[in-house]
Formats: sequence, C-alpha cells, structure tokens
Amino acid sequence: MKWKRILAMTGVVLILSMYVIAIISAFSHNPEAKNWLMAAIFSSVIIPIFVYAAQLVARVIRPNKDEPDTAGKKNEA
Repeated sequence: MKWKRILAMTGVVLILSMYVIAIISAFSHNPEAKNWLMAAIFSSVIIPIFVYAAQLVARVIRPNKDEPDTAGKKNEA
C-alpha cells in the first residue's frame, strides 16, 4: 500500500510543479507561457491516467496476498 501512496504523491508533485512553472512564466511575460499552461492542463489529465495504469499493472503482475479470495467465499455459502 505504501508504493501506491508514493506513486500518487509523485503525480501530485509533477502536476503542481507544471502549474507553478506556468504561473511564473506568465508573470515574467515569457513568450512560452501559453505552452507551459497547455502542458500543465495536459499533465492534469495524463499523469493521473499513467498513475492509475501503473497501479493496475502492478496489481496484475504482483497480486496482493492480503486481499481475501472472493471466489472461495462464494463456494462456502
């Protein structure tokens, strides 16, 4: 469970840093400010998708042994 939290926090830091760069470049009248803003908006959508996909792949590759087997419960009833 700890790796999920680390992966999520990494995603949050990446997204926030993109917005900070966009705001700083906008206030400094940088001509690339529009591109940084578009990159931040794009990252707000793509980074959570990649984090979710990484968690899904990790769950498939290495199943969690702590979760109860739901198939066994259905057979017992």
